[in-house]
Amino acid sequence: MLVQSFVFLASAWYVDGMPRHEVPPAGARRTRVAAAVGAAALALTLAACGTPAPRSPAAAGTPGPVDVLYAGSLVHILEHDVGPAFDRATGATFDGFAGGSTGLASEIRGGTQQADVFVSASPAVNASLEGATNGNWVSWYATFATAPLVIGYNPGSRFAAALRSRPWYDVVTSPGFLLGRTDPAVDPKGALAVEALDTTAQAQHLPALAALASSTSGIFPEEALVGRLQAGQLDAGFFYANEAVAAHIPTVPLGPVHLGATYTVTVVDRAPHPATAAAFVRFLLGPAGQALLARDGLDVARPPAVSGAARVPPSLRATLGLR
Repeated sequence: MLVQSFVFLASAWYVDGMPRHEVPPAGARRTRVAAAVGAAALALTLAACGTPAPRSPAAAGTPGPVDVLYAGSLVHILEHDVGPAFDRATGATFDGFAGGSTGLASEIRGGTQQADVFVSASPAVNASLEGATNGNWVSWYATFATAPLVIGYNPGSRFAAALRSRPWYDVVTSPGFLLGRTDPAVDPKGALAVEALDTTAQAQHLPALAALASSTSGIFPEEALVGRLQAGQLDAGFFYANEAVAAHIPTVPLGPVHLGATYTVTVVDRAPHPATAAAFVRFLLGPAGQALLARDGLDVARPPAVSGAARVPPSLRATLGLR
């Protein structure tokens, strides 16, 4: 009875590890909260039956988990391609948690999210985790890929033909047009969207575009934006090109502005699972990982550019081309 009550209460409040009002798009990988609920319920069940709980992979002497906090624009790449391929290649367990890079950095800094590896969409975000005043969470990082910012649109939108034939900045200010973006306070892509709107508004003398930049409407979590567009809740949105490739979303370029993501990876200092964290970075930046990144629409940096090279651990120096 105790086990049933526990499972009911957990499922009443969480779906795939997130509160019901924040459920991610279909196909998103189960998060650590859900895994914890399932593990706790299993432990209670086994205890009730007098059976000892099974050992964790680490306790059994096999590769353990790696907790990866990563930019939400990489959901498809990491959850469907890189993560499963890493699991198969190493026997370890990729455990991903997606969100806006700036927001994730705040959670690492505040101790509300456990991380072995942090993957950001902007090098500037790493600065908020460097140094004693920021908790010394990051001491080095590698820039491994880039992707341009584009306008992705729903092909069923009544504005689709206009987007294909007219400048994007003329179309998105049309009456009734629903344009989605992410929160600039927690996601670099949201900040780039504001920059694109402001810069183009000034260059084209479009006050309506500047009004869009300052508006708080049309802002959604990064990991939910693709789903909202595909569901027809938006006519278009700001995406990185790799997101559009993965979700088969048609796009138009953002000319005359040229902005985009710069993806970085690091092993977080004091990572709970440093060995599997290093293994994940080696896989991500190795031939198999880079092939998957390129296939999914990223411009891969070969070799990666390293900041803080002197502080890269010995287990990763060869992977990063360092002596």
